[in-house]
Amino acid sequence: MVCLGNICRSPMAHGILQNRIDKLKLPWKVESSGTSSWHAGEPPHTKSIAISKDNSIDITNQKSEHFKKEMLDVFDFVLVMDRSNYNDVMRLTSTENQKSKVKLLMDFAFPDENREVPDPYYEGGFKGVFSMIEKAVDAFIKVYAE
Repeated sequence: MVCLGNICRSPMAHGILQNRIDKLKLPWKVESSGTSSWHAGEPPHTKSIAISKDNSIDITNQKSEHFKKEMLDVFDFVLVMDRSNYNDVMRLTSTENQKSKVKLLMDFAFPDENREVPDPYYEGGFKGVFSMIEKAVDAFIKVYAE
C-alpha cells in the first residue's frame, strides 16, 4: 500500500488489509510505504489511528517507511492511492513485470474509472477515506482470495 507520506491513507489500507488477512487466515504479507521520506519512522496520523480503532483495527505499531525500488521485486502488488503516487512508483520500474504490479487501489472497487483515494487531510475526511479504502480492499480480497 503506497501513498505520499505513509501516515494517512496507506497505513489505513495496510491495517484494513491486514485485518482481512487475519480473519480469513490468508498466507499474505502486507506493508505500506510512502513515495516521500518526509515522515520516515513516524507513526500514522492520529486521525488515521482513531478511525481505524473505531473500526476495531489497530495501526499504532506501524511506522512510516519510504518506498524503495527493491519493493517492486518483493511484492506481488503495489497498490497506490492516487495517480501522483502511481507515476512516482512507475518511474522506479525497470521491467514489464514490475510495471504490471502497480495498480490504483480504487480500481478494484471501480474498475476502469481511475478513481483516487483523496488525501483525507484535505478532501474526503478520515471517515470517508477509510470507507473508500475498505470498499477497495474488500473488492481486492474478493478477486484474489476467493
